[in-house]
Parts: sequence; C-alpha cells; structure tokens
Amino acid sequence: MSHTPGRLMSTAWTVPSLYVAGALAAGLALPRLERHLWPQLTSGVSVASATAIYSAVAAGTMGLTAIVFSLTFVMVQFSATAYSPRLVLWLSRDRLIAHALGVFSATFIYAIAALAWVDRGGAGSVPLVTAVMVVVLLAGSVAMFIGLIQRTAVLQLHRTLTFIGDEGRRVIATLYPRPHAAESDRGSDPPRLAVPTQILTHRGRPLAVQRIDVVALAALARGADATIEVAVAVGDTAMESTPLLRVLDGTHVIDERLLLRAIELGAERTFEQDPKYALRLLVDIAIRALSPAVNDPTTAVQALDQIGDLLLHLGRRCLDIGASRDEHDMARVIVPWPAWEDFLRLAFEEIRSYGATSVQVMRRMNALVADLTAMVPDRRRTALGYWQTRLNQTVARHFPDHEEQDAASVADRQGLGLSPRPVAAGDGVQSPASVLQRSTGPHTAIR
Repeated sequence: MSHTPGRLMSTAWTVPSLYVAGALAAGLALPRLERHLWPQLTSGVSVASATAIYSAVAAGTMGLTAIVFSLTFVMVQFSATAYSPRLVLWLSRDRLIAHALGVFSATFIYAIAALAWVDRGGAGSVPLVTAVMVVVLLAGSVAMFIGLIQRTAVLQLHRTLTFIGDEGRRVIATLYPRPHAAESDRGSDPPRLAVPTQILTHRGRPLAVQRIDVVALAALARGADATIEVAVAVGDTAMESTPLLRVLDGTHVIDERLLLRAIELGAERTFEQDPKYALRLLVDIAIRALSPAVNDPTTAVQALDQIGDLLLHLGRRCLDIGASRDEHDMARVIVPWPAWEDFLRLAFEEIRSYGATSVQVMRRMNALVADLTAMVPDRRRTALGYWQTRLNQTVARHFPDHEEQDAASVADRQGLGLSPRPVAAGDGVQSPASVLQRSTGPHTAIR
C-alpha cells in the first residue's frame, strides 16, 4: 500500500475497468471460439441446471460487490474515528479492494454472457469451456472474499501501527542510504551572493508537496549552469503564489514545464519522500488515544514503540542530503530536508504535552530517550539530552508528590511494566529492571 494518492486513484478505477474489459472480451470471443474449434465439447449439466447456476453466480457476485463497498465504508469510518483521518486514503484504497471489485464484476459479466450460450440455437447443450470458466471465476471471487475478510485485520491497532512503521522504515532506507559517521555530515555551504534569474510559483488550489525529483532538477541546473534552490519541503502545502523554487545565476531561462514536472503536488501527503509523515501519523494516533474522550495511554505507549524504532533508524543515518553536487563539488540543487532535531520535536512535543499527566506515558518516554541516547552516535545525543530535560520538567510540573515524581521518572519500556528493584548483597541474579536502569545511564529518573 505504499503508493501516492494519484496512483491509488488510478488503481481504484483502472484495475476494475481492466477486469470488466477482459470479461466482456472473453464473454464475446471464448464461446464463439469454442463452438468453432471444439463443437463436440459439452458439459454434462442440463440446460435448466446451467441456467440456474449461471443466474445464481451473477446475482451472488453482485451481492459480493455490495459487500466490498460496505467494507470500504467501514474501513474509512473506523480508521477516521479510531486512528487518524489521514489514514483513510491508505486503508480504503488498498489494491486488494480494487482487485476484488474487478473479479466480482468480471464474474458477473461473464456469467451473464455465458447464459446466452446455454442451449444456443436449440442445441440442448452447455459449452464445456465456458462452464469451466464460470466455475474458475466463481472460485476466484470466493478467494477474494476470504482475502477481504482477512484484510479487516489491518484495522487492529498493532497491524495499523506496524503498517505505518514499515512505511516509515522503507522511506528512511530509501531517502537516507548512507550510515551516519563523524565525517559524513557536511556543513551547509557558506552564504554567497546569488542572483535569482527565475522564480517558479504555485498557481491553483492548495496542494501538498509529495515528491521532489532531485535528479531531474540537477540535470536542468547543469544545463543552465545554475543552482536551483527549492523553496518548499516535502510535506509542505503550496498555496497560490507560494514560491516553489528559485534558479540562481542561470545562463538562460529554464522551461517552467520541466521544472514543474520535478515537483510532484497532490491533495494528500504521502510516504514516498516524507519520513515525517509516518511519524505524524503515529503521533496522531498517540495523542488521540490520550484525549480525555478516549483516555487510552496504552495505545500511546504502543505508538511510541514504533516512533522509537523510526528515530533509531534516523539517528544512525546521515541526514545531510540537502545539496546535490556535480563532479566539481558545486551545489546544483539545494532542497530543505528535516534535521535530527526536527524529527525529535515532531516525535516528542505533542505526546509529552498531552501525556504529561500519565505515569505510563512518561515512563515510556523516559525509556525511549534513554535507549536512543545509548544507541545513536555521540553527535545526536545533545538533542536527546534537551528532551530528557524537558521530560524531567514536565514530570516535576504535573506530579507535585515526590513519590509520584519518582514513579513517573522511571525508564520503563512497557510504561507500567518492570520497576527497578535493588539487588540484595550476595545475590547473583539481577532483575531485568535493574539492568535496564543501569544501562540507560543518568537519564532514567529525577532525583
């Protein structure tokens, strides 16, 4: 389900249309071909039985088609109210739903076409190949129906969080292929005097920036011996007259149509080049669960599990991909990409604020910060120290009782799982909680 909305919309209509076109072609051509090549092949089923079977298949698949629409509606409603409205697009336009709708429609159309060849010309026979094809399509419809029933499992919280996490991990691996190293992060180029020779602005209704084709922009920049500075980030919403990019020191004007093709806009944000979108969805689920109307901190803790894993993947990769350089080390394309601090703020700020009074959420966030501090490179730990301080301040402000402060300041990966217990002298076995407390260092609790 990792596709842009435009491709999803195309799948939603194109796939069923192809199934319908194929069923029409087969319904018109196959019986005629069978009658011409294999007139002796007939089914042992009587004309009356074949008519009843074909009619039942056609009527039944129409009922299954109605179920597909009902299931889509339920997925839309449930995901919008239980998780986030931004998940509706990805759950309701699943490829399986498009293929199921196509198979059901194809079965209906072919069964109707097959009825026309039962007792054709008063022969009192039923074409065998046509009958077999009806049975095959019926079996395919049943298989699709079973698949749709199983697909509803994606509405389970764990499956939804895992789906979002998988999409985020895929984007991170694609967008940030280089691992982090002390010498890998290049500082930004010093500011230079540059003359904007061309400014491209957005015209039309507000649209989200879904993708930036850096390779295409770099080729255009080299052709004009210029530097292209992209003025919007992936995930931004471009409104009327919003600058999209600037061409600096160009030797000639670049065709605007070519520049526009390099910036893909759409009605919705997508996962394609936007790891912040995966974090945004997980944070949405967490803060919705922390609302007074729901009051489900355990769901927030489960969302933090996926958030922590995404942050770990980001923390171990080189995030400095803002400039595309040519063979002479000249920046040809400059694109604003989020920094490590931006990811941390998105991941922590709202959950910390809405979950400030939840012992379970505070403990899980303490464990998350402590785990990341132990596993990311040194240069990434300063920002984590800032968020540890913010967590400490939040706990102190919302838990006036010192015992409650101590309880909320424990680093606990389950939220309310294992508590630190002192190890008795001479005891050779250490509890998992004490190991966690010691391994996570000085950021485990407020004292």
